[in-house]
Amino acid sequence: MPPPATPGGTYVRTVRVGDILYVAGTGPMADVNGCRGKVGQDVTVEEAREAARSVAIKVIGTLKDTLGDLDRVKQVVKTLGMVNAVPDFTDHVRVINGYSDLLVEVFGEEKGKGVRSAVGMGSLPGNLSVEVESVFWVE
Repeated sequence: MPPPATPGGTYVRTVRVGDILYVAGTGPMADVNGCRGKVGQDVTVEEAREAARSVAIKVIGTLKDTLGDLDRVKQVVKTLGMVNAVPDFTDHVRVINGYSDLLVEVFGEEKGKGVRSAVGMGSLPGNLSVEVESVFWVE
């Protein structure tokens, strides 16, 4: 797992409130094709999907660093997936499935699925193609 990224602004990577862990918006790994650019113009759906998958790897690394043990994750509660897309783009769900599918692979069908939104944005910081924030129920 990659180490958690250093926040690029005035915020922290995670905040725990009781048994709920909030993970800040996370962008894709810099070495992934399609990590930067507008989906539907500079980045294909498949590249953006892989970028979203790399976000999941980074978030899992953040969970491991924060909790010490991934077995402490009881449930994915909420995912907000943001896609930097052209105005007429409509395949946001398929892009963010890259993130969600990896969480299901790691945590299983029951624990790895939560509620989710996949939305389009006019831009994202640093021209990222995707950014995801998540909420987890933890021990």
